[in-house]
Amino acid sequence: MAHLRSSRTSRSRRLALALPLGVVLAAAVGFAPGAATAAPLDSPGSSTARAADTDAAGKLAYVVNTRSDAKTLARVKKAIAKADGTVVVTYAKIGVIVAHSANPDFGKTLRDVRGVHSAGATRTSPLTPAATTQEGAPTFVSKERAKALKQRAAAGKGGAAAQEPLEADQWDLRAIGADKAAQINPGSKKVTVGVIDTGVDDTHPDLAPNFSAKQSASCVGGKADTSPGAWRPEKPEHYHGTHVAGEVAAARNNVGVAGVAPGVKVAGIKVADPVSELFFPESVVCAFVFAADNGIEITNNSYYVDPWLYNCKDDPDQRAILDAVNRAQLYAQRKGTLNLASAGNSNHDLDADEILDESSPDDSTPVPRTIDPHECLDIPTQLPGVVTVSATGVYKAKSYYSTYGNGVVDIAAPGGDRRYQKPTDTPSKDGGILSTMPGGQYAWLQGTSMASPHAAGVAALLKSTHPKAGPAELQRLLKRQADNPGCPTKPYDPDGDGKVDAVCKGGKNRNGFYGHGIVDALDAVKK
Repeated sequence: MAHLRSSRTSRSRRLALALPLGVVLAAAVGFAPGAATAAPLDSPGSSTARAADTDAAGKLAYVVNTRSDAKTLARVKKAIAKADGTVVVTYAKIGVIVAHSANPDFGKTLRDVRGVHSAGATRTSPLTPAATTQEGAPTFVSKERAKALKQRAAAGKGGAAAQEPLEADQWDLRAIGADKAAQINPGSKKVTVGVIDTGVDDTHPDLAPNFSAKQSASCVGGKADTSPGAWRPEKPEHYHGTHVAGEVAAARNNVGVAGVAPGVKVAGIKVADPVSELFFPESVVCAFVFAADNGIEITNNSYYVDPWLYNCKDDPDQRAILDAVNRAQLYAQRKGTLNLASAGNSNHDLDADEILDESSPDDSTPVPRTIDPHECLDIPTQLPGVVTVSATGVYKAKSYYSTYGNGVVDIAAPGGDRRYQKPTDTPSKDGGILSTMPGGQYAWLQGTSMASPHAAGVAALLKSTHPKAGPAELQRLLKRQADNPGCPTKPYDPDGDGKVDAVCKGGKNRNGFYGHGIVDALDAVKK
């Protein structure tokens, strides 16, 4: 699985790092997902190594970032052809061109063209996708429970205002007051949250009522495909996006679970490579532009952009990736879209002087490197204007895996902690987040991948309550309504081994663990 931000510890957040830590409930319908796959988050690699890969196996993908005037774009396209490259798509509004080339000097050649600001390879291995590694399979609920769920739904018990059949296991909704908020304002159908992820199974009975097909697409490869069903996951094990979508907006329809904002629309924008499940830059650029151009008010980004966990400005390829993705997400902001992203699952301090990155590049052989997180950025979460979300567990404490950082984390939200924070008031006793899975199923996962969609759901409630609020105002409201527990009074040592696992810096108003605080859905719907 590409860099999801799920229950993995070392590969942070990608898919918000929604790692398949959780237990999965077998719901009424569908296939049972197989083992989950996951691709390493990021790894560095030398230009020499990249060139060798290209020579051996073929083409690489590139982003070429230029001035956006027609004359410059035309000149650069001619230069691309002359350098043995092929233009895949041009995003003229932001001056980003996606190209393919087998020329090992392609990036260097384009960087010397007048009007080009940056250009570089978006991967370290050729376009033929790399193999993925298995991370572990979700655990399904018993057949007996699935049968009881089906019978309850068929009997029509509950109703729109009552608890959903599996809501007793959703400690996360109660933790942020989302269950009470739904009784006041479940969210407006005029608000859409775009899930930029592995794809969304819109046939799921909990997602179908709120799914917006006209705002959905596949952006795999960098070019939007809006054909029917293009946004769906390729395989049942590509469940990350479906789980995220349910956390945001699973309907209150007496089926399964409920989302934080069960009345808003949700769209799927698929960016994960169908084989490697990696989130390459050109696909993410496409997703932000598509969201902006199709009226999506909020995007959720539970991943990091592959192949680098951190993109360093002094590397020409990584600088080009930073430039391209930032142009796209800033374009979305200018068009009225608020972007939220998971902080990551590596328990890194993004405000530290240095971090050891051992996972980059994740599409070839990782090469350990020490980076400065102020100069080498985890994207999209560290890009300007993006809301960075850390994860909490049942006890409203930082999850053991969650990345953090004073001045970097904006807000916190439930992401689960199945090791040290387990609920006592749910039938499952699982500390993960229960949500929808492909094929009509349900599962528990944990990760900052799960935290970000909770915050996106609260942002959707705020947008429903304040329809004229733009991205900056929504972000201000999101921070203002959050509840901040402050830094722990005791050293952070969840495993009790006597070693401090993370240091919280800051005060009650803003700190490295929770930013401005843990989101509060109930406050979001109170005018």
